[in-house]
Amino acid sequence: MDQFLSKSAFAASQGWRPSYVTKLLQQNRLVLSSDGKRVDVAATLQLIGRTADPAKEGVAEHHHQQRVQRDVYAPLRGDSSPEPSEYHKHKAEREKHLAGIAKIEFDRLSGNTVEREPVSKAAFAAGRLVRDSIFALNRQLAPELATMTDPWEIERFLNGRHRGMLTEVGRIAQDDLKALIDIEEGE
Repeated sequence: MDQFLSKSAFAASQGWRPSYVTKLLQQNRLVLSSDGKRVDVAATLQLIGRTADPAKEGVAEHHHQQRVQRDVYAPLRGDSSPEPSEYHKHKAEREKHLAGIAKIEFDRLSGNTVEREPVSKAAFAAGRLVRDSIFALNRQLAPELATMTDPWEIERFLNGRHRGMLTEVGRIAQDDLKALIDIEEGE
């Protein structure tokens, strides 16, 4: 190991964040070279050991064990970053679900959502109305079409009747949906 390292290299060699080395410098617990640019590794580690708070030995040991776990076992697992703890996984999942619930509630209060079941029923009823109207129209048109012979006249006649039927069905479906929305807003 080199006698002198840059601050960032010293932090990396110890498994610390550069901000922690800055904190050590502010606490006058960093021994620097004569030019003040590089860290004297041996002297700094000795000074840190002498000035360490004995009440925090357990915390230091815990962090040391985490660094050992990360540095020794991570390459064996094939990853370079430590795995998040189960606590952090569950906490992240919980936060994700709470955010989803908050969005749903916001959309509901903003009037951007509707209840699924009534809308499904209204869509089904509208589809059935279209189907039934088409079949009923065929029965109504058959006698009139039987007397026509000009293809252009038949097409114009059918287009007019289909357009009228679809306009009426659309109006009825829209009225039904409006009534459904009014009922929902009244609850």
